[in-house]
Amino acid sequence: MLMASRIAVPLWLLLPLVALALWALAQHFLIPSVRWFFRRRVNEVIQEINTRLKIEIPSFKLTKREVLIDRLFHDRHVQRAALAGQRDSGASKESALRKADQYAREIVPSFNAYLYFRIGYWCAKRLAKFLYRVRLGYSDNQALAAVNPKSSVVFVMNHRSNMDYVLVAFLAAERTALSYAVGEWARIWPLQGLIRSLGAYFVRRNSKDPLYRAVLQRYVQMATEAGVCQAVFPEGGLTIDGKLRPPKLGLLDYMVKNFDPNGERDLVFVPVGVNYDRVFEDRSLLLKQSQDVAPRGIFFALLTMLKFVAKNIMRMVTGRWYRFGYACVNFGPPLSMRQYVRDAKLDFRTLEEPQRHMAVEHLGQRVMSEIGAVIPVTPVALVASAFVRNPEKALSELELKFAVYGMMTRLEAQGAHLYVPREDHDYAIAVGLRMLTLRELVSQKDGLYSANAMELNLLHYYANSIAHFVNVTG
Repeated sequence: MLMASRIAVPLWLLLPLVALALWALAQHFLIPSVRWFFRRRVNEVIQEINTRLKIEIPSFKLTKREVLIDRLFHDRHVQRAALAGQRDSGASKESALRKADQYAREIVPSFNAYLYFRIGYWCAKRLAKFLYRVRLGYSDNQALAAVNPKSSVVFVMNHRSNMDYVLVAFLAAERTALSYAVGEWARIWPLQGLIRSLGAYFVRRNSKDPLYRAVLQRYVQMATEAGVCQAVFPEGGLTIDGKLRPPKLGLLDYMVKNFDPNGERDLVFVPVGVNYDRVFEDRSLLLKQSQDVAPRGIFFALLTMLKFVAKNIMRMVTGRWYRFGYACVNFGPPLSMRQYVRDAKLDFRTLEEPQRHMAVEHLGQRVMSEIGAVIPVTPVALVASAFVRNPEKALSELELKFAVYGMMTRLEAQGAHLYVPREDHDYAIAVGLRMLTLRELVSQKDGLYSANAMELNLLHYYANSIAHFVNVTG
């Protein structure tokens, strides 16, 4: 006769067994279902986006990250560079290859179309419009529409603020998905994973490691040859004085080094000009010019940001908050490398290194010239320029308008792209002046306006954004 009996299981054993059972359930039933659901949503987004975008998303960008890492790691140029580094340093072969794998994993992005177009686009649009009056000032639509969708398109832009990433990605989202080259500032948790999912790849500025440069070069070349639409800042970093900086040529050199003018894809650079009535980082950037100021750490930057946010929340609560003026973006005429090399009668692939560097330097200067030509002239830049021309002089409203009107006339004659809100020149001057007086960069007394002597550096910073146009501030 069988009798029922109890089996006692210790709690310390029961808990791991339950955990393992739940893990098995999730691994075999729940996770595949969730993956299938999101994969279906992502595929639906990709199908919709590819029918809507003017520049299609190439298969390279949609390839799984592990596959791209493996492809990059086993690239013959990367393998050759790893072995050369091993011979020079005396390290083991395994150590050199492990380092190459580490660099590949650091650089390669993990693009998620659903996150980019459904979540990232929505957040970028809401954030940009909440903080600024966002305007697309000028766009050479006819020339942009003529670009072959199969081309490798690279948006090249000036770098005034970290908002550039958000602003340009939002405004370009109707055309394509951008893959940004992002500096080391973004390699912090949890920002790193999010930025990588949006298609950005990380770049170590001024790295002297030949192996790292070889891995980065091959990734950029592979992406360019596959038609990935990229966005780069030729200046290499944020401007610290408001002026355009000389170009850093590394990424440009990587892109054109293997360019075949008779190949399947053209390489097209689209100049983008960005300008703001207010840059959040303006004071921090100006501090970098001073040799006496010690570098500030990440905690100081975080504390400064929290104070800035708290201050603006208080202004919202008390009804004294304004958006930070206008943020304007211009898209200039594209520069076809196929046409460029034909006109210049050169082939980057056949040039010796010194000659190629010289040719890339000329190209970089041309690119920066094209970017400078489409930088928007915003109201604050105009009004600030009027004050820095003669900072000791107090101006009446009539004198200020006369000075700004004169600049507007000269700029328009040079082909500069002025953003005049409401197409009302008086209103443009008024909103520029209001922004400067609210920030106490300009003071008013007895009906006269004068530059705040303690804030002249900041006034110059905004005037410098259009100083590359001839005779604007001089």
